[in-house]
Amino acid sequence: MRTGKLDPADTDVIMISHCHPDHYSDAEVLIEGMCKGGSENRGILIGSMSVIDSFNDIGPCISNYHRKMAGSFRTVMPGDTLEFGDAHVEVTKSIHNDPTTVGFKFHTPEGIVSYVSDTSYSDEIADQYAGSRILILPITTPDDKRIAGHLCTDDAIPFVNRVKPELTVFNHMGIYIIKLGPDEQADRVSKATGYTVIAGTDLMEIILEDESIDVMQRPV
Repeated sequence: MRTGKLDPADTDVIMISHCHPDHYSDAEVLIEGMCKGGSENRGILIGSMSVIDSFNDIGPCISNYHRKMAGSFRTVMPGDTLEFGDAHVEVTKSIHNDPTTVGFKFHTPEGIVSYVSDTSYSDEIADQYAGSRILILPITTPDDKRIAGHLCTDDAIPFVNRVKPELTVFNHMGIYIIKLGPDEQADRVSKATGYTVIAGTDLMEIILEDESIDVMQRPV
């Protein structure tokens, strides 16, 4: 956050999709920043059941101390809706080895921005994100190298074809896709679908406006 010149004290809502370390490991640090080192109980903590309460032998990943530090906290499930200022948020379903995993579909005045969490592909999963202008898609492995509970590049093609977003951004890229070249993998999906697909990078900034979407790269 320091490199990106972002102040955690300006954070109002923290949303955690599921209880795997690559998705929650900095959450308690961010909660402390949001709450100014614990001097204020402020902000909202949102998480799946495994994150907040635990599910079977999974979680919780946020301590009771940090849950109570936030101004409020809430467990969410697919089908729930949330309201934050002028944004309406739908909680979406995933197919993952943490069965409580969720994604988020943000309805903003400028259009829908969707964050797809870790999931296997199905038409039902993709169709939840219909109408999205921006689709943030976790592509873990390249080509057809599928692993359980995650998406590969080949899965991105039907996903994008069904959602038809103006911009798709790959994230959650594993070591094999990085070695092969994320830009080349994104370009393959773009050519196959006819829609704009890019690989996300550190410090990337996306500006969503009524008539345009601009991608900028902050200097390191």
